[in-house]
Amino acid sequence: MRLLQRLESARPAKPEPAPPTLGQPIIGFSDITALHQWQQRHGFVSIHGPVLTQLGRLGQATSERLFSLLESSSPAQPLHGSTTFVEGIAEGPLLGGNLSVFTRLLGTPFMPNLDGAILLLEDVGERPYRLDRMWTHLELAGVFRKVSGIALGSFTDCEEREHRAQQEVSYTSKDLLRELAVATGLPCVAGFPIGHGDVNEPVPLGVRVRLDGAAGRLTFLESAVSEQ
Repeated sequence: MRLLQRLESARPAKPEPAPPTLGQPIIGFSDITALHQWQQRHGFVSIHGPVLTQLGRLGQATSERLFSLLESSSPAQPLHGSTTFVEGIAEGPLLGGNLSVFTRLLGTPFMPNLDGAILLLEDVGERPYRLDRMWTHLELAGVFRKVSGIALGSFTDCEEREHRAQQEVSYTSKDLLRELAVATGLPCVAGFPIGHGDVNEPVPLGVRVRLDGAAGRLTFLESAVSEQ
């Protein structure tokens, strides 16, 4: 996040109006969520996906998907989540990333336009009460009145600590996220293989997608690169 103000004076020129384009590729996840939002703020596509040190242990299919995103003018293959929280269909640009970092950009000039977006969220190591606090921050800031759907990736190691679990805690982070998602009324699918889990499939941010709650599917409607 410390880079964002410095980047403003060095951002590349982009013709206006113009469709989203990959530009200089930014690939990564977690803390890099701040850079992703800066890219989308200025109309560029970036790749939410594995970093170099992670790529070698994720399997050939993930590597092939990443290089296809960078080289092919065809949209990425659809991804499927594991659980539908709210049915419905929504279309819009895919924006977001790590929940914790994303919330830190609220109220700053570096948040992209969220109107009609499909909001992608994932996180790691955040106990349920922290997830609740960050999600509620988004709600109070009006985010869920702007976006049209929610795609949830991996929420890894986000359960109560052992000493709390021994006190017969009856809820999980998934239970909490379901309750919060249902309250928004927005189409929401959880369990996409995106984030800090064992699988971290690369996806282009800033391109239009369709979220189908009933089918649990995220379909990419635009490619990350143009045919030029």
